[in-house]
Amino acid sequence: QVQLVESGGGLVQAGGSLRLSCATAGLTFSSRAMGWFRQAPGKGREFVAAISYSSGRISYADSVKGRFTISRDNAKNTVRLQMNSLKPEDTAVYYCAACRYMLVHSTPADFDYWGQGTQVTVSS
Repeated sequence: QVQLVESGGGLVQAGGSLRLSCATAGLTFSSRAMGWFRQAPGKGREFVAAISYSSGRISYADSVKGRFTISRDNAKNTVRLQMNSLKPEDTAVYYCAACRYMLVHSTPADFDYWGQGTQVTVSS
């Protein structure tokens, strides 16, 4: 059974930092790209970042470029999202997702397994 479990969300003031982690099980983790998406109330699911199977390719949404860093540990089947200089507009539920492919993709339809999400709230 495939499982993706996010952790690390919470409430932080603007300008602060959070680190999200996603522990996975039941996946061929090292053969898949991984991604983070977010969904704010009343909005659609938005791409945040993705990392290829070997960490050789990384992609970020323009809105988080320079502030967020995605990384993965294939030995621990874990992917992380370091979020710095957080803004109130970063407030959303953040989802970890496993891509169908090895290289980076940014469309939700290209990801076939999802975590349950973790809430990130940034106060002004």
